[in-house]
Amino acid sequence: MKVLVIGGGGREHAICWKLAQSPRVKRLYCAPGNAGIAEYAACVDIGVMEFEKIADFAEQEAIDLIVVGPDDPLAGGIVDVLEDRGLRVFGPRKNAAILESSKAFSKDLMKKYNIPTAGYETFDSPESALAYLETAPLPVVLKADGLALGKGVLICDTREAAREGVKALMLDKQFGSAGDRIVVEEFMTGREVSVLSFVDGRTIRIMASAQDHKRAEDGDKGLNTGGMGTFSPSPFYTEEVDAFCKNYIYQATVNAMEAEGRQFKGVIFFGLMLTKKGPRVLEYNARFGDPEAQVVLPRMKNDLVDVLEACIDGTLDQIELEFEDNAAVCVVLASAGYPEHYEKGYRITGLETFKNREGYYVFHAGSRFDEKGNIVTNGGRVLGVTAKGETLKKARENAYQAVEWIEFENKYMRNDIGKAIDEVEVVI
Repeated sequence: MKVLVIGGGGREHAICWKLAQSPRVKRLYCAPGNAGIAEYAACVDIGVMEFEKIADFAEQEAIDLIVVGPDDPLAGGIVDVLEDRGLRVFGPRKNAAILESSKAFSKDLMKKYNIPTAGYETFDSPESALAYLETAPLPVVLKADGLALGKGVLICDTREAAREGVKALMLDKQFGSAGDRIVVEEFMTGREVSVLSFVDGRTIRIMASAQDHKRAEDGDKGLNTGGMGTFSPSPFYTEEVDAFCKNYIYQATVNAMEAEGRQFKGVIFFGLMLTKKGPRVLEYNARFGDPEAQVVLPRMKNDLVDVLEACIDGTLDQIELEFEDNAAVCVVLASAGYPEHYEKGYRITGLETFKNREGYYVFHAGSRFDEKGNIVTNGGRVLGVTAKGETLKKARENAYQAVEWIEFENKYMRNDIGKAIDEVEVVI
């Protein structure tokens, strides 16, 4: 079969890498792709928001399956456009992708269906938000309602910081129209865990757990990013946590979406906070996490095509997901200055070191070929270096060994990805 993947980041590289292993895939395309993806797929120069061009290409090439990676096209209704053209697509339609594209929608859904989450209020005007914040308990969390590349979340310890946060989101439009409406949430403390799942509208199958590191600098300091690294599984995602989430969160979310006439088919990413009162939903995403996909997919034993098709066909109940009994750690190599100002176009060397090395992977997030055919940096997040190991500590050791194989001029990374692993023994 012929498969087309939409996107050009590390997540899509991991998806392409996994799809390329399927004996069912005879031809793989990616739009727009990147220099790493080009190893497995024919890269097509079409942007992720050019829906009609994507549909035309898929029809011309008789594509059997389209897999949509990023959040923006899903929120924009790419699945609706492609399905209306008679194409077979993995991903939620626009009315279901709202689970991620509107924080206010997802919070209201959780409230209505008693899915555990933080207390909150929603505001459409800066004046009403500011008035509420004068008496709200501190600290407080401000969230842009719309998509903000995972960065539209501000934790404010003081009223002054909260006022500045409202100004940044709603008046200065730091994240554009995403900040037209904001959600003000109670601050929760605990361990964060990411759980990805496949959904076919009614049935949900849970993938391996993971934990992301959002902040730019060591010690979880600095600005929010798209993710600086991750590990899987999370040692904090215990059998008790799993049982609670299955009873009160996972299926409840799928059922809630169906009850609202917004049947969800695709990937639901559950961002969880493990509080003293039990797990709470921090946020939903309507697609694979990035860089979570880079540690979860390498541990998955199933043929990805079989799972994606089961989600489309409503037969996921016939699939049992299998994961290797090991661990994986991903360290993101970024351009110095990310997520603000950074330079790109620097040559990347050492990529060949990963060839034929079992359990070591390099997933390209921001790369391209220059006019001489060299692979150069082309983004804030450049590469995700993933390594597996028998234990989390061994996987982390392997990942940090592997990042030394790669060089480019303004290479930057966090040195403490997976630091929470060392604290696991104190968890009861």
